[in-house]
Amino acid sequence: MGSLDADTFRTLLRRQAATVTVVTAPGSPPAGFTATSFTSVSLRPPLVSFCLDRGSSSWPTLERAAHVGVHLLGEDQHEVARTFATSGIDRFAAHTGWRYGPHGVPLLDSPVAWLLCRVTERVTAGDHAIVLAEPLLGHYAHGAAPLLYHEGRYASVAPSAVVARQAA
Repeated sequence: MGSLDADTFRTLLRRQAATVTVVTAPGSPPAGFTATSFTSVSLRPPLVSFCLDRGSSSWPTLERAAHVGVHLLGEDQHEVARTFATSGIDRFAAHTGWRYGPHGVPLLDSPVAWLLCRVTERVTAGDHAIVLAEPLLGHYAHGAAPLLYHEGRYASVAPSAVVARQAA
């Protein structure tokens, strides 16, 4: 039995909803890209991961970066996600809402949450690299809803319904 072809694999995985993140790294120029592969890995010690195509324009910078910023985008940040997903542009010139943080890491304005991380390991996995990183600093916005990616479109979480319990 052979492996799934790339198009079928991509179609199947589009059924999974994922939070939209932008990963940034210091450099000249700085690098940044939109990712839906971000996840927590461990609580003790705290570790997160994300994946990046080793053929992407951001890879040379990420391959050398000692620190990165991970930004969980809010439901109103579609344009930020599109900007950092666009190839062939200066993503930081196109998106002006950012500043330099510790270790020279670009930090985006107003995400749902951000983490400043130290890269601990890079693992080659097919045409991608899995980057493991240790969060050093972080911040989150209270009550902010995340931006999701599902079926090839940006989406948001439906408001929670209040369910009343009846006394038995």
